Amino acid sequence: MELNERADVDTSQIEDRRGGGGGGGGGGGFPIPLPTSGGGIVGLIATIIAVLVGGGFGVNAITGDDQPADNTAIEQRCAADDKLEQLDCRNGLYITSIQDWWEKELPESFGEQYQPARTVYFEQAVRTGCGAADSGVGPFYCPADHKVYIDLTFYQVLADQLGAKGQFAQPYVLAHEYGHHVQSLLGTEADMRRQQERDPGDANELSVKLELQADCYAGAWAKNATQTADEQGDAIFKSITDQDIQEGLDTAAAIGDDTLQQRSGQGVNPDAFTHGTSAQRQQWFRTGYDSGDPKTCNTFGS
Repeated sequence: MELNERADVDTSQIEDRRGGGGGGGGGGGFPIPLPTSGGGIVGLIATIIAVLVGGGFGVNAITGDDQPADNTAIEQRCAADDKLEQLDCRNGLYITSIQDWWEKELPESFGEQYQPARTVYFEQAVRTGCGAADSGVGPFYCPADHKVYIDLTFYQVLADQLGAKGQFAQPYVLAHEYGHHVQSLLGTEADMRRQQERDPGDANELSVKLELQADCYAGAWAKNATQTADEQGDAIFKSITDQDIQEGLDTAAAIGDDTLQQRSGQGVNPDAFTHGTSAQRQQWFRTGYDSGDPKTCNTFGS
């Protein structure tokens, strides 16, 4: 994967709520991801019952006011010559690419106009339209406020504790979350929630279908990513290689329900699946990538 150094980072698509305007996304002490499939937010990884690699996890008590957004520092950093060396700026380019593609693709494929969504960079804890959350929930999308949320230190956990070390894991994560945004715009997510209310016994299976569709949407974007551009028309990616796509597939495998259950020292319990097995997640990412067409991502009809 090679980004174009001439491409502009559109920081208006980001809300930087990190203390002091944020940094490069480094640091330690990040808890094990604990995403939720209920309660509104939709994320990337299935719930883990036990600790994977030492320490604990959970939602911490959140008090006081949330850090307000301040894009001053990130605007300066992402306008500098070394912007591609900055984690937050690189992720800004991924966001720009994903939204540029959906802006064109959503009307063409589904007859709906795309509505841009901001990504919130936060540290440790954040208040959202779906309630308060901490870094332990991992990256997630909130349908109530139409925003993606991520503590960028999540990528360290993904690489060091879950084994997804490839750089393409990062745009895959963001493309998955923006897949949830598309589901919100199309009414897919709301319809799934209504089905869960009508048929509680199928709640987990329906959650799996929603998550696999987001994986498929991520694959469809990946197929077309080299065709995306910034506002000036400069290409965002110079290239995406087969190795990059394999890194996306490796990431999908690392965060499958069965793999996470096994890593936590439990037996595999299909009744507790909420995001799909490693094989399913790889399959649907590959389906989206091979076709490049989000209309092939009908997990609810499969």
